[in-house]
Amino acid sequence: MSQVPDINITLLATPTLSASLLRLADFSTLAEALDYAAQGESGANFYAGSGKLVTVFPYRTLREEARTLAKRLLSFPLERGARVAIVAETNPDFLRFFFACQYAGLVPVALPAVIHVGGHKAYVNQLHGLLQGCRASVAVSSSQLLPFLTEATEGLGLKFVGAASAFDDLPVQNIQLQASGPRETAYLQYTSGSTGFPRGVIITQQAVMANLVGSAHGLDVRLDDRCVSWLPFYHDMGLVGCLLAPMATQRSIDYLDTRDFAMRPRRWLELMTNSRATISFSPPFGYALCVRRLRPEDIALYDLSAWRVAGIGAEPIHVELTDRFSELLAPAGFNALAFVPSYGMAESSLAISFAPLGTGVVVDWLDSDDLADNFIATKVSPNTGSSFVRCGPVLPKHEVVIRDERGNTMVDMHIGRINVRGPSVMSGYFELPEQTRLVLSADGWLDTGDLGYLIDGNIVVTGRHKDMLIINGRNIWPQDIEAIATRQPELRSGDASAVSIPGPEQEDVAVLIVQCNITDLDEQHHLTQQLHREIHEELGISCLIELVPRHTLPRTSSGKLSRSGARKDYLLRRKSKASHES
Repeated sequence: MSQVPDINITLLATPTLSASLLRLADFSTLAEALDYAAQGESGANFYAGSGKLVTVFPYRTLREEARTLAKRLLSFPLERGARVAIVAETNPDFLRFFFACQYAGLVPVALPAVIHVGGHKAYVNQLHGLLQGCRASVAVSSSQLLPFLTEATEGLGLKFVGAASAFDDLPVQNIQLQASGPRETAYLQYTSGSTGFPRGVIITQQAVMANLVGSAHGLDVRLDDRCVSWLPFYHDMGLVGCLLAPMATQRSIDYLDTRDFAMRPRRWLELMTNSRATISFSPPFGYALCVRRLRPEDIALYDLSAWRVAGIGAEPIHVELTDRFSELLAPAGFNALAFVPSYGMAESSLAISFAPLGTGVVVDWLDSDDLADNFIATKVSPNTGSSFVRCGPVLPKHEVVIRDERGNTMVDMHIGRINVRGPSVMSGYFELPEQTRLVLSADGWLDTGDLGYLIDGNIVVTGRHKDMLIINGRNIWPQDIEAIATRQPELRSGDASAVSIPGPEQEDVAVLIVQCNITDLDEQHHLTQQLHREIHEELGISCLIELVPRHTLPRTSSGKLSRSGARKDYLLRRKSKASHES
């Protein structure tokens, strides 16, 4: 196991240039990709919340330790393809176990490592559901999280549960390793919304390698590229985009723990500055957090002129945010054209599309009424109507079509369900054949569940089908209601969630849940009235509004606001209030 070096030793991060190695992920398996990357000097570097480099983990060391660990894992009587659950903390142990599974013919499953305050029971229940869903044989975590993991495995009959260090005591089998083949499962990825009904996405070696090849070419990965990430390994963008992609292209990457980023988002920009990194991805909320926390005097400390791919995706992209980020950090050398809007999901390994490099954020401004009433994307003048960001063309060797509710293919600028087909698409959900049939057709088309349209070959995502609000027979986009809320000076991005609930006449009623720190009753009344007025003026609907304390709105494991969770919590609060009043 990689040890944290003595504090007196000065560590040097793995280099950006690595023996001129540059193959754009054209390997048959992840093990083959690591075998090649191990020939160079590049690797992963782990930073503490203080900004200090604490662990240097070259790919050659990762390969050696993963192969040894694979022989230890095979000391258990595990069938080929057995699942090894790994609580995915941002440390070298996750990499060791993930790639040990690749060499041993086992299937790694990344488990979330997020415990909310007071959330002991909820976290244990979540782990239990995921472990049960994937039928894990072995489970591993850090010693700090082992009590949670141990509690979660009760009654499941796993062969071994332990801290990462406990595996060092297992015997090393004197065997010839047989790595997972191209048609075998590379890993199971649980979708970010997998809580009450976990769905493990089956990704084969062929599928993930096809996605990595497409991504490497889409981002034009170069010899002098270097990556930085604070994204968790249990999320597809963190695992595939920020762990597997750098390794498969032999690039060095610098890691900051997700929790450290959340507390000190400036560390992200410091790492980008100090390492001269060129590629880094984030959901919009990461950029928003930087905008909120940066102080004017901080800007002079950064040099972001090397940042050529500022990936943004995983949730709706608002041009107001990217404009603010670009304007704020332009003095630090950040180029707005570095933004690369992207579209992807775990069910397609990760990436489905990237916007063309060097074009920045391209926005379509659409007539809100035509959008709501006719599902047609009619262009209007900039800064009027609703705005949507183009996410680029589908990856090479993949296809995309837009379909209506009857399955008919729709022409450009007509909104429907986004369907994707290609070598990156999942094999299905693990042991959930009915769920698989709902989204994956016999001829390989994946119904993403997202709504969108095509224009000039670009995919434009307008929302999730399940999130659509139908109010008085009209289709209302929840993000349009949320945008009205978050432009109020008292609120910020991510402070509002729009949902619908059944009304007294069995017609849906719109509800806007807003989190804020306002305690003065007059100020609360003013904000509520302002929201009522603007929502009615702009969207022509009435909307129930509930103000709740900050940190009330639930999020998925990837940090996105969960509208389904917000709706559930709202109904529970309403039920509790009604019972008290009676």
